[in-house]
Order: sequence, then structure tokens, then C-alpha cells
Amino acid sequence: MTTDVLTETPVLHGLVPRALAAKSHKILLEDFDLPVDIGFHDFEIGTPQRLRVNIEVWLAPTHFPRCDTVASAWNYDVLRSSVLALVAGRRFNLQETVAHEIYDLIAARDGVTAVRVSTRKPDIYPDCAAVGVELSSF
Repeated sequence: MTTDVLTETPVLHGLVPRALAAKSHKILLEDFDLPVDIGFHDFEIGTPQRLRVNIEVWLAPTHFPRCDTVASAWNYDVLRSSVLALVAGRRFNLQETVAHEIYDLIAARDGVTAVRVSTRKPDIYPDCAAVGVELSSF
């Protein structure tokens, strides 16, 4: 046992059996609703619609924080604001295009080992929760 120098709390090491060691490391942005000018029908053009985005990012263990410092963490604000900047002031015909561009933005980051991006339009049909697409690296 050691002591965390910043908080003076005990830190236990070596108690987790090897079989229970974490095998994947993931961060996510879930059910992110944002207005997007999307759709190819005449009534959709120029009228932003709610697009629900889900992003799951698997990280190499070396890029997943093991200490409780801001400097070692992925910044969710950056992830969220990057997606907002990507769609701001742009027009898309297809969800597939939006999903691909978000996917590429995330997949290019250092330490990413896998990605899943889904987009959903929740306000299309009254008898469906949503219509959408999903891309993943697995």
C-alpha cells in the first residue's frame, strides 16, 4: 500500500486478480442532441433537425488515465465541442456523411484503438423511436 501524495489517501496495489484486470478502456459521449441541417427532402432543407449522436472511444491502456489528474484525462469538452464545430453552419443530405465525418475525427486521435459512432433522427416517424446509422471499427 502507498499513499497518494495529493490526497493523502491510501492506494492499494496488486489486489485485483490478473483474470479480472481491465481488458478494455472506453470513454463515451451518450445521447448528445444537436441541431443539424440534414435531410434531402425539400421540407428538410434549411430546417435544422435534432440529431442524436453517440460516440464510444476505446483507448490504449497507455492513454487511459491511471491517476486522478486532469492532464491525464481525455477532455469531454473537446470531444463535444469538436462535434459541434464539425456540424456548425453546414448542410448534410445524409446521416451517413455526418457519422463518417465524426468517426474520422475521433479515429485520427492518438491512442484510439476502436470507435463506434451512431447518429439517430428521433423526430421522423411517430411510431419509431428513431432512424439512424452506426459505424464501428469492429
